[in-house]
Amino acid sequence: MELGDMYPAVLTIILIGIVIGVGVIVLDEFGRASIGGQASSAINSTRDAVDDFVTWIPVIIIIIAASIILGLVMRSFRT
Repeated sequence: MELGDMYPAVLTIILIGIVIGVGVIVLDEFGRASIGGQASSAINSTRDAVDDFVTWIPVIIIIIAASIILGLVMRSFRT
């Protein structure tokens, strides 16, 4: 494991953030439109589910960073 191994992980987190951001914008626009009750309920429950996932992103980032750091430390002790 090297420092260059961080690039795919960071890129993945950035792409997930962009996709979630665009998804929330689209859900907000659909939520503002005058649609039926069942569709509005589905949009609101989807938006709530995305909000629950977003709260876990910092934990995921910390785990990725810790695994990279542990990999670098473990590699430095190899002979």
